[in-house]
Amino acid sequence: MDQNAKPDGPMPDWEKRFRAPRVSLPEWAEDAPARSLFVSNATGTFELYSWDRTTGEQRQVTDRPNGTTDGALTPDGEWIWWFSDTDGDEFGVWMRQPFGGGADTPAAAPLAASYPAGLAIGRDGTVIVGRSTDEEGSTIHVVRPDAAPEEIYRHAESAGVGDLSHDGSLLVIEHTEHGDAMHSALRVVRADGSTVAELDDSEGGTKELGLSVLGFAPVDGDTRLLVGHQRHGRWEPMIWDPADGTTKELDLGLPGDVSAEWYPDASGLLIVHSHQARDELFRYDLASGERTRVETPAGSVLGATARPDGTVEFLWSSAAQPPQVRSTTGATVLDPPGMKAPGSVPVEDAWVEGPGGRIHALVQKPAGEGPFPTVFEVHGGPTHHDSDSFAGQPAAWVDHGFAVVRVNYRGSTGYGRAWTDALKHRIGLIELEDIGAVREWAVGSGLADPDRLVLAGGSWGGYLTLLGLGTQPEAWALGLAAVPVADYVTAYHDEMEALKSMDRTLLGGTPEEVPERFEASSPLTYVDKVRAPVYISAGVNDPRCPIRQVENYVTRLEERSHPHEVYRYDAGHGSLVVEERIKQVRLEIDFALRHLPRPAPGGGPALPARPE
Repeated sequence: MDQNAKPDGPMPDWEKRFRAPRVSLPEWAEDAPARSLFVSNATGTFELYSWDRTTGEQRQVTDRPNGTTDGALTPDGEWIWWFSDTDGDEFGVWMRQPFGGGADTPAAAPLAASYPAGLAIGRDGTVIVGRSTDEEGSTIHVVRPDAAPEEIYRHAESAGVGDLSHDGSLLVIEHTEHGDAMHSALRVVRADGSTVAELDDSEGGTKELGLSVLGFAPVDGDTRLLVGHQRHGRWEPMIWDPADGTTKELDLGLPGDVSAEWYPDASGLLIVHSHQARDELFRYDLASGERTRVETPAGSVLGATARPDGTVEFLWSSAAQPPQVRSTTGATVLDPPGMKAPGSVPVEDAWVEGPGGRIHALVQKPAGEGPFPTVFEVHGGPTHHDSDSFAGQPAAWVDHGFAVVRVNYRGSTGYGRAWTDALKHRIGLIELEDIGAVREWAVGSGLADPDRLVLAGGSWGGYLTLLGLGTQPEAWALGLAAVPVADYVTAYHDEMEALKSMDRTLLGGTPEEVPERFEASSPLTYVDKVRAPVYISAGVNDPRCPIRQVENYVTRLEERSHPHEVYRYDAGHGSLVVEERIKQVRLEIDFALRHLPRPAPGGGPALPARPE
């Protein structure tokens, strides 16, 4: 079977969902709001596009074999900065291109290639560049026009550029110098690197309380900084003025995690409230303290921005409806031409009692009566969560007659700090306890066929897939792991430095310091217990889940002649090429259909998989 071949007959809906052109929420230049930058897959690869709202002209900015998604506009809208890596390895340099088109030139020469760690562009042409390398750790450089870059920050632990004040006089750095990569502290410095103020809710790493940068006030001379904090068990915004050290927490009366950004005149905040896998928007007036709903349909807001005229633009979708860039004017902001993505089925909510509390799962079902073959599609991160948003892969499984269950296990965001921070030391095993509890519910409720359960996921979800196949071998009929951690010790030594910091936080040290924890949480430890057929896909340039540790796991499967297939592709941690994404989904579905037990006539015990 040629997995690259397009179907001879009508294109199936699941492929249309991937091929249909889509766009990101447009970013706009602060001092030239008619100039915007967005990402689209219109050419078949995700690339950056410019958009002049005055003339309506849209122009493709980047054109690279493996795609480009990281870019930024200068405040005056004259230049587009974009990050140039090699085949998805995330290691590269910043380039820049005139907004109207022209040659790409190195933007921060002579800085050497690195992993990016934030970027802030000032109005006077000064740019703050954050970098991360294995050799240097985290560094921050000031790049002024016609001057050599000046290093103003260096530390072995993870750190990055947070934001630059409107007048360019202050820079906020988000750092984990205390060694806890999950709970950042903040430092505001001048352009020469001298410290203005510090804010550290972790108190030197002794408390599991983090801070995040949401942005300086967009007004000249205003030193207020919008910050996210966890002081009351979830993410909420507060305003910190580093000039006088004052903080003001904002009591919004909302039960979920709250993020925010400034309205352009700094009179109010655009609030994004995330609760139980769905989002809603509000405007918060800073003078009156009044909170006003910004109407959006039920589902997920994947990005939102307040425009200078007071309107709000937002990228919205639900599991049933494809993404749309909408405005509070009622208009569609960007509607890419060409084929439209077909819808899918809505999600249903399931709440299951688990060993660490109630677990939220999202369920999508095909037509007909269960029990169904069921894919447990496990999200990555782990500091992420599945939501009521449009996703091509679950929809593809539903089209093929599978139910899909997505579990927001302990470690997921969106359910409070305690739920996220529960993931410590016994990583992988904790999440699988929750996935196991939801699996028992799915089988007991009649949703899932116990003989045809698939464990699947990418990145951290791929890691949990391989770990689950080895620690719960009797539970799963099949495993599909994309870009996974497979051998935790080797992965630690080969991965990018920022992820080493995260792993030290999650496991409490390095493989040499806590070898028993790395062993207990590594899929390689349990590879000889795996019973189910295993499919693995991996990017050969992946800096997050590097290829060598995947090969170590595959070698162990080969040594015991265990049924498995491996697909290696020339990219990094996933692909930005549409046809490559379709190929990978097709390979997974084909593997499942070939290896899953067949349903027996009359509802008896499942029959063996079809012979090869």
